Amino acid sequence: MTGAGPGDRRPDGTPVPGAPRPVTGPDAPAPRGGDDRAAPPVHPPASASGTAAAPRTAPAAPSSAAEDAPQGARQDVPQDARQHAPAGTGADRRAHQGGREVPLEAIAPVTPPPAAPSPTAPPPATPQPAAAAAPTTAAAPKPRPAAAGRRRRARRGGGEEVPLLGRFLARAAAVTAALTAAGSLCGLLRDQAIAQLFGADAATDAFLVAWTVPELASTLLIEDAMALVLVPAFSVALARRAAGGAEGDDPVRTLVAATLPRMALWLAGAAGLLALAAPQVVRVLAPGLADVSTAAACLRLTALTVLFFGVAGYFSAALRAHRHFVAPAAIYVAYNCGIIGVTVAGHGLWGVRAAALGVAAGGALMVLVQLPSFLRRLPGRGPRAVRAPRCRAGALTAVGLGALAPVVTFAVSRQAQVLFERFVASSLPAGAISHLNYAQKVAQLPMVLSLMVCTVTFPVVARAMADGAAEVARRRVERDLALAGIVVLLGAAYVVACAPQIIGLLFQRGAFDARDTAATAAVMRVYTCGLLGHSMVGALVRPFFSGGRPPWYPAASMGVGLAVTAGAGVPAAGLWGVYGIAAANALGITTTAALLLRGLGARVVAIDVPRVAGGLLRLLLAAGAAAAAGWAAAGLCAAPLAGAALGGVVVPVAFVCVGLLVGAPELPQLFTTVKRRITHAR
Repeated sequence: MTGAGPGDRRPDGTPVPGAPRPVTGPDAPAPRGGDDRAAPPVHPPASASGTAAAPRTAPAAPSSAAEDAPQGARQDVPQDARQHAPAGTGADRRAHQGGREVPLEAIAPVTPPPAAPSPTAPPPATPQPAAAAAPTTAAAPKPRPAAAGRRRRARRGGGEEVPLLGRFLARAAAVTAALTAAGSLCGLLRDQAIAQLFGADAATDAFLVAWTVPELASTLLIEDAMALVLVPAFSVALARRAAGGAEGDDPVRTLVAATLPRMALWLAGAAGLLALAAPQVVRVLAPGLADVSTAAACLRLTALTVLFFGVAGYFSAALRAHRHFVAPAAIYVAYNCGIIGVTVAGHGLWGVRAAALGVAAGGALMVLVQLPSFLRRLPGRGPRAVRAPRCRAGALTAVGLGALAPVVTFAVSRQAQVLFERFVASSLPAGAISHLNYAQKVAQLPMVLSLMVCTVTFPVVARAMADGAAEVARRRVERDLALAGIVVLLGAAYVVACAPQIIGLLFQRGAFDARDTAATAAVMRVYTCGLLGHSMVGALVRPFFSGGRPPWYPAASMGVGLAVTAGAGVPAAGLWGVYGIAAANALGITTTAALLLRGLGARVVAIDVPRVAGGLLRLLLAAGAAAAAGWAAAGLCAAPLAGAALGGVVVPVAFVCVGLLVGAPELPQLFTTVKRRITHAR
């Protein structure tokens, strides 16, 4: 039993009934004379049964200063130094308990109890002062600075993601989602403007062949290759900056100086070569195209995006590594606004070439919208710039041919699916390339929304891999896969259910007639069979490229998927036209996703592959049932708007109900997370 302290007596000095009795006799601790500094712990005597009695001290609970201090920073302080430490210095006021050092503020009671009064002694004549009567069995917690509390929450659990990081990621994902949705809306307006002004004929086919270059450049220089190489590189540079060191060049500035000028020079040369060889490039991309001259003229304009997209992708990677997502998420709003403005203003004068000029102008706007944020985060020269010792540009990152080759090969192989589609469709009747393009643009919107979470969390995964926190990376990847699967499958179910209504509302006006609407809607329904594969490839490939040297496994997996697409697409196109091309695309990308899922768990992050795959299959079953229910409901309404609205209600309800019925574990987890966020916001 613990001794009774001053707080166990009434003001008149009589004991409180039921309070612990003081320990008397030879085992009673000696009084400390009012000094409450650093006394050694009191060991309890053994009971009659041979077991130790209850300890005199409460379990140690580290204070804020002890919890925030890094491991190894708390060392033993000599006993005499602790005894003579000034009052109020919590860093020096420590005792030993249970074989480890514990702050005195966490030990109860702080002072040993006084000797028991004699039974015949009269009670004190005057009550003790209020300050003396205050209980000391539980020391009042010290006020902690807000920064210390934030640090404690951010570091708890050995690197585990805790509320501070979770709230930051939630806000970043919300901002990214809003800007991504705005960019997608502007993209739809762009496609609507092109469809209304030029329809789906030989001229639009020529422009879309020239647009292949910006699409390939976007995949290589913004979304995949550039981000997959540079986000880990900047994460390493930021980690070395955080480590500190001698004064000198900042690791981030060193990385930028070593890579950005050289990259811009190479990209400018590539853009010039594309402009010079435009007719030959068109013949390679679409050998069956009738209007080669228009396509070559458009290609000379769109070739400028190779330089613009490269610089924009570099800025995006650097800003995301700094955990700044606003400017990178806004680039597609600027890009599509530039295309719309130039196309609408110049279509009467330049025809479809105005759209190609708008693509070049939109690329320049992507650079300008990020330039101020990039310059603000680039450290200046001077005494504040620090670096780790012996840090050089070559040591910061392997941004060279060895690192770029597997990433570029993967990105080119992925984009080669689109190149293959247009290569085969160029021999089909006029308008086939346009129908494939419009169907793909709309069908991939759920995939774009599903990948926004992975875009936000990719720097977190890269930093965890750089720090060796494999468990944090594993949990993060599994959560991303589950959330991406929910978003993309729910969107795919809605697209399948309401495809004619969606295409009719978006494009059926001007030169785009009802025949084009029916053909595009049918192709879009086939495309959705591969949406889960597209989304999983985008989510799974990021952990592969988060480590030190990028592996070749993703490029090999993408090569296998491309071979499947080509092997199935050529005969399927001869039998079913554009529908066969879309089906081959879905089959090839699903093959790649399965290979990446298997390889990720075995090679990079030890995710539970059977559990993840089982959850995705349950979600796929729920999406199939929801698509059937929404298709039936949308067919009840003659007006496209009413059918799309009714399908928008039926599909989510059916998806959730069937998902819970088949036991998809991701949905209850999502509901729990949302409920927790709402409760925390209140």
